[in-house]
Amino acid sequence: MLITETNLSSPDDFYEALIDTHRDLTNEQSQELNAALILLLANHLGDVALLRDALQQARASVVPA
Repeated sequence: MLITETNLSSPDDFYEALIDTHRDLTNEQSQELNAALILLLANHLGDVALLRDALQQARASVVPA
């Protein structure tokens, strides 16, 4: 089951690290970084059903039903 409540020990620190990682990148580089990060984390999780749920929820958050 996908955890949707805050599960990071320090969410602000993660957000800051994420923003810092994108600093000084072009839009294209930033999009490539996001894709690489998604694939790395998906591989780490390794559960296709969980990943499909995450994909559906992420899409629903940007495309109204």
